[in-house]
Amino acid sequence: MAKAKKIEPQAWMYDVISSPVVTEKSTMGSAYGQVTFRVPLTATKPQVKTAVETLFDVKVKGVNTLILKGKTKRFKGRVGKRSDVKKAIVTLEDGQTIDVGVGV
Repeated sequence: MAKAKKIEPQAWMYDVISSPVVTEKSTMGSAYGQVTFRVPLTATKPQVKTAVETLFDVKVKGVNTLILKGKTKRFKGRVGKRSDVKKAIVTLEDGQTIDVGVGV
């Protein structure tokens, strides 16, 4: 069987993976081989999968995305709105890990 060609990291891949989400709920997913990243609203699942596999040198089993709608908040009596945020929950193959404490 032919080996897959290694893809070189490109600039857009660093833009797709903005930052890891480190919360109590997202760290509970690490027991199931899941890592959560903050991504742009325009990012697609195939883009996230390619970026994670290339930048972290792991095999991805699946990608789930969700859009967290911004809350309406008040600040000194004025109404404002937080920005919408998109998160990607990446499930890794068995035996694969990503240490979110270390940068890319």
